[in-house]
Amino acid sequence: MLFTAALEFRTALPQHFRLLGLDVGEKTIGLALSDVLRSIATPFETIERGKFTKDVEKLKQIIQKQNVGGLIIGYPVNMDGSHGPRTQSTRTFVSNLEKLIDLPMMMWDERMSTMAANRVMLEADLSRDRRAQLVDKLAASYMLQGFLDYMVRV
Repeated sequence: MLFTAALEFRTALPQHFRLLGLDVGEKTIGLALSDVLRSIATPFETIERGKFTKDVEKLKQIIQKQNVGGLIIGYPVNMDGSHGPRTQSTRTFVSNLEKLIDLPMMMWDERMSTMAANRVMLEADLSRDRRAQLVDKLAASYMLQGFLDYMVRV
């Protein structure tokens, strides 16, 4: 079920389960996991996108194995707050995902997450190839951490 209010989302979550953050791109889905106390987000892995049903099966396996109780999906709003093609693509992805995965879901503003991940990797002097391997799951982690921090304040 897709929630639009963070407090309602939190109320719907089962106790002591992790959150899975998704940074949905055209070619990959970056994943990040919270701890069971939902205070720290950690980069997890990157799924190479293929057929939607295969992507969902991989997500289901991760959800089961990692005791995930809810999904936070990056919502790619433009810097000026407008919605573009990526926003619609993500909405479609979430709409289809809702039909196949029965967990509380929430879309969360992911503006600046990829830029922040790239900045950190540049400061760490990682090679271009290594940055390409890590950027999606780091962006998912940055976005999920933003949500977790917000939940502490409300």
